[in-house]
Parts: sequence; C-alpha cells; structure tokens
Amino acid sequence: MRPLCLLLLLGSACAGPTGAPPVDRVEIPASVLEDKIRGGLLGQLFGNLNGLPHEFKYIGEPGKVESYVPALPDGAFTDDDTDIEWVYVTEMAKTGTTLLPPARIAELWRANMNSKIWCANLYARNLLDLGIEPPLTGRISLNPWAVFNISAQFVSECFGLVAPGMPQTAARTGIHYTHTAVDGEPIQTTQLFTAMIATAFFERDVRKIVAAGRAAVDVESSVGPVVDDILCWWLENPGDWKITRRRLKEKYSRHGGAMRDRNGYELNTGSIIGALLYGQGDVAESLRLAFNFGWDSDCNAATVGTIVGVIHGLEAMEARGWKAKDVYRNTCRDAMPKDETITGFGDKLVACAKRIILENGGELEGGVFRIRRQEPACVERLPWPTDRREELPAQLEPLMLKGLSGTPQERARSAYFALALGEQDRLKKDRPKEWDEALAELKKFPNVIREIFNA
Repeated sequence: MRPLCLLLLLGSACAGPTGAPPVDRVEIPASVLEDKIRGGLLGQLFGNLNGLPHEFKYIGEPGKVESYVPALPDGAFTDDDTDIEWVYVTEMAKTGTTLLPPARIAELWRANMNSKIWCANLYARNLLDLGIEPPLTGRISLNPWAVFNISAQFVSECFGLVAPGMPQTAARTGIHYTHTAVDGEPIQTTQLFTAMIATAFFERDVRKIVAAGRAAVDVESSVGPVVDDILCWWLENPGDWKITRRRLKEKYSRHGGAMRDRNGYELNTGSIIGALLYGQGDVAESLRLAFNFGWDSDCNAATVGTIVGVIHGLEAMEARGWKAKDVYRNTCRDAMPKDETITGFGDKLVACAKRIILENGGELEGGVFRIRRQEPACVERLPWPTDRREELPAQLEPLMLKGLSGTPQERARSAYFALALGEQDRLKKDRPKEWDEALAELKKFPNVIREIFNA
C-alpha cells in the first residue's frame, strides 16, 4: 500500500488541476489576497483560543467533541501560539525588514518573553540571560528541548501568511525565527507548514496542500514519513479518523508518556495532517478534528485553522456567522501595545506580505498582485549530526575560554558552555580557580539551573 500512497501524494504535488505546466507568475486581486491573509489569521486565533480547553486533555484516547462553532465573542488575547509571531510581525512591519537580525530578536525576547512561555521557548529565554543569543539559543547541545519541541510549528504560521504562493520564501523566513528555540527535525516542520500555508492561497485541495508541504521537507528527515503514514492511513480508512489516530499513537508514542509524547513534533505533526485530510477543507470540521486528535490540541488547531482560513478567506468565514470581537488583548508581552486589535494584527501581516511579494520579483498593478510563484522545496537540510557536535566546539570554545576571565555574566556563560560541551573536567584540571569562579557565577542564575533540572 505504501508505494501507492506515495504515488498519489507526489502525483498530486506535481501537476495543477488541469495538469498544465507550472507558470512563472500567478495573479490575485489585492482585495482577495488581503481577505485570505485575514482569514488565515482568524482561523489561527479560532484554533488556538477555542482549542485551549482541549490542550493535553486527549493523550491515551481521542477527544469526544461532537460539534463545534468557531467564535470569539470577547475577542482574542495573547497566547504563545500567536503572540510570539505578533512581536516579530510588528517589528517586521515597523522596520520594513523581513529577516530581523539575531541581536534584535534577542532584544525583543528580553523585552517581551518573560511569562507564559514553556519548554524550548522558556529554555531559550533563560539562555539569553547568560548572554547566549539566537540561533545558539535553539541549538540542541545547548537547549535540550530543541530536539523535539513543537515551537517550530506554532511560531511559524504567520510566515506562511506573508509569503503567498512562495513556499520557499515562507520556509526561509519561518526557520529564521524558529531557530531561536529549536533545531534539527523540528525545523523541518517549520518548512512543512509554512509551505502548506503559502500554497493554500492558490490551492483548495487539502491533499495537494499537504503534498506541497511534504516537498519542502528534507528527504532524510523523519517528518516526511509521519506525513506519509497519515496519508496512507487516511486512504485506507477515509471514513474513520479514529483508526488513523490510534495508529498514530501506537507508532509514534515512544517515550513512556514523557513530554515528548505530549508536545513532540511526531504526534502533533501527524495530528495536523490528519485533521486536514479528514476535515477536507471545512473550517469547523477541520478544527473539531484537530481538537479531538489531541496532544497539544490548541497548537495543532492553530496551524490547521490558518490553512483552512486561507482557503476560505475572512469574508466567507464571517458569512457563516463566525464572529470575533475586534480585540487582541495583550496579557503577557511586556513591551508590546495594550490596544492591539485583530484588524491591526492583520494590517501588519498584509503590509509585510505586500513588501515580501515585491522583494521577490512580484508586481502590483491595477489592484492586482502578480506573484512570482515558487515550487515547494527544502531550503534547509538537516544538520548532521543533528546536535551539531562537530561544528559547535570550534564556534564556542574561544568564547568559553575568553569568558573565564570576563564579566560575571561571561564567566557564567563559559561555565554553561563547558557543561554543554563536556569540557568541565578539562577546565577544572587546567584552570581550576577560574573554573570554580565561573561555576559560582552560573549558580547565580537560578532560572537557568531550574530549567537544566526540568529538561
């Protein structure tokens, strides 16, 4: 069955609806593009905030949500599934810069990411206190959550929204930001989902959208086989999502119920693909299934909602009576505005999308965008080894040795580098006084020590 499944998947990615060869440019009225961006944002907010009551509720067994009507009668509020991107998008729109410099990303995190973040993101934030900056904050050898955490998925959707029809640009933009907290396989999920979102602007068939995302994943990645499994199980059992969910759990629950079995990329990637395939593009049904597939349900539903929201657009969603009060209440991002609205968030996405289209060879004339279309493709291969153990020592050792005689923060950072690289015994032997002082400084960062213990 597997060869047939893959043939069907790959075949759907290679040809358009009529089997015509790819065209260099695609046209879309500016009003339609804006409607789809705003629909994607609203779908993301519906999935995230309506999904919160279901987060981590369905692990051993699927959920039992029988009916669902999208709604945010009190408006939206900040949550890490959307507000980390909000910080980035606000700065991108303000500065006219698509790829913010790592030093600026670090400043934004220090100013804003001080509560309501978890796992890889929380660990990255604490590394910033040691003076370790992106992308090192997301390296597996330094951030133990980085090897599996789904931050790469739920901090990526907006970068698909600002690169319509340009899956490579979407992926390249997304991984620039998600590298702040993760690396390795999770980065492949950023490429998967940003490519799917970028594709959804011009494709309504969810199987073709999935196939486009699959084409953006490194052939050596373990993310691709997760997608392939879900596709095959869906083809074998198109009328029973619970069978696919059970098989997903049986194959990819590998860690005895530990956190990786709750918010690891394998189970949650499979859940997103499953909800999309069984939901067949219907917004409410796709989100209901995302809740019921379980695990990190709100994160998964946010990604699903973005994709189906782009397919349908804001106007069609509102015509169904699905309303959201125009509020985006800031409850946790310290230096961000307190008076944001969903419309204002959308305005920034639209402005970024316009600039990115033009930066990538597109045109705007007579109220119509002509976008230079891209084929989905992997823009970042998996590092080998995935923890970068062969490249990191050369990069970090000079900083480690220099920092031993530096400021208190630099000494603490040197101690952390040594522990992460397994160099503590050498330093203890060769530079015992400096090592003891560095270790004492590291102990003055209790948040870092706590997160080492938790990880």
